[in-house]
Amino acid sequence: MDRRKTRVRFFTIADYLEEEKWLEEQHKKGWKLLKMIPPCFFIFEECDSEEVIYQLDYKDEKVTEDYLQMYKDYGWEYLGSCFGWNYFRKLDINVLCENDRKIFSDTESKISMIEHIFRTRMLPLLIIFFAIIIPNLIRLIQKNSKFGGSYLEVFYISLFILYLFIFIYCGLKLKKLKKEFRDGY
Repeated sequence: MDRRKTRVRFFTIADYLEEEKWLEEQHKKGWKLLKMIPPCFFIFEECDSEEVIYQLDYKDEKVTEDYLQMYKDYGWEYLGSCFGWNYFRKLDINVLCENDRKIFSDTESKISMIEHIFRTRMLPLLIIFFAIIIPNLIRLIQKNSKFGGSYLEVFYISLFILYLFIFIYCGLKLKKLKKEFRDGY
C-alpha cells in the first residue's frame, strides 16, 4: 500500500529556487513529489531516499508534446504543472556534467524566464493595483474624511498592504536573481 502525505507550503513566484531545494530535501527524506494542488498543497508519496534534482520552468502556457519531449531527451521526468510552473526531476546519478543539473544552463535563458515571470505575473498585479485598489482606496478615504473602519475600508487597506508586500518582496528578489544570473550565478 502506497503511503502518501500532504504538506502545506507557500512559495511566491520569486521563491522557485527555494522550492526546488525543499523538494530535493523531501525526496532525500524518502518522499517524492506526486503533484501540486493550488495554491500551496504538495502531495508526496513514500519512496527510497535518493539524491534527486528538482527544477521548475515557468511557461504560463499549455504544455506541448514537443516541450515535454525536449526535457525527456535530456533525462528530465515531467511531474505536472501548477499556475504556469512546470515541475521536473532527474536522478542525480544520471547527471554527467554540471550543466546537466539545471534546465537552463545559459544565462540568457535564466534571465528570459525571470523577465517572463515579471511580465505575466507582476505586470497584471501592478495594473490591478493602480487601476482598482488605489482609486477605490482614495475614493473611500475622500468619502469618509475619518477612517471609520468599515469592512470595505479594511478590505482595501489590507489589499493595499498585501500588494505592496508582493511588489517589494517579489520585485526585489526577482531583480536580485536577474543580477546574480548576469554575474555568473
